[in-house]
Amino acid sequence: MSAIHPDVQAALDAARDLRHRIAEMREKIDNIRARRPSPSGAVIPEVDAMGRLTDLYLAPGTAARLTCPELVAEIMSAIRESTADAARQYQSVMETPVDEIQPTAAVSGQGG
Repeated sequence: MSAIHPDVQAALDAARDLRHRIAEMREKIDNIRARRPSPSGAVIPEVDAMGRLTDLYLAPGTAARLTCPELVAEIMSAIRESTADAARQYQSVMETPVDEIQPTAAVSGQGG
């Protein structure tokens, strides 16, 4: 007498499907990386979906060639562009339409 009612089974299946969809979305978000170069191309930061700086590349000789204010401007410009790109990627993942969850065990015309 341990049979699961079809409505309960449908709810359990829907919950499992939702957990899988959330895990897939989370994985997509975790894989977002944006690398937009500075105006001169000498600086390339890497920013994740949460706007965190995860890496920074400076072309050889960049620090010696630029003054401190110029270097700061290059780095900040590239980080701003990368952050905006990462935000666009995040928004794209979040706006991806999710199909309605279809329960595996459909119940029609049964009273409970």
